[in-house]
Amino acid sequence: MTMPAMPAAVMRFFTASQSGDADSWADTFATDGIFHDPVGQPPIVGRPAIREFIASVLPNFDPFLGLTPREAHTVGHSVAVSWTGAAVTRTGIPVNWSGINVYDLDDNGLIREARAYFNRAIFQAQLDR
Repeated sequence: MTMPAMPAAVMRFFTASQSGDADSWADTFATDGIFHDPVGQPPIVGRPAIREFIASVLPNFDPFLGLTPREAHTVGHSVAVSWTGAAVTRTGIPVNWSGINVYDLDDNGLIREARAYFNRAIFQAQLDR
């Protein structure tokens, strides 16, 4: 499957997730970017905090297969992307989840704010098996 057309930073967000590269993933955000992962949780503010968050999640999986975009809809500086995620825990349990992310880009094309909409309880239930 090919990726849908998206602005460059959003495309890099997904490819960095698939490579498990916390630095590249965080670098898709503006320096003062905001990441709601998921919406309803306290936001992660600033690229260093976003990098730290991503780097803290990745070691829990072997491998973390990343997020795969399915559809993207761009209007001006905003992009909505439906996606699926896949990973395997370090104990061999497969984890699959899906959601929709909404990205607002800054004037430089970096992610100013990302809001991830997915059911965290379903994700967590798979980890707790």
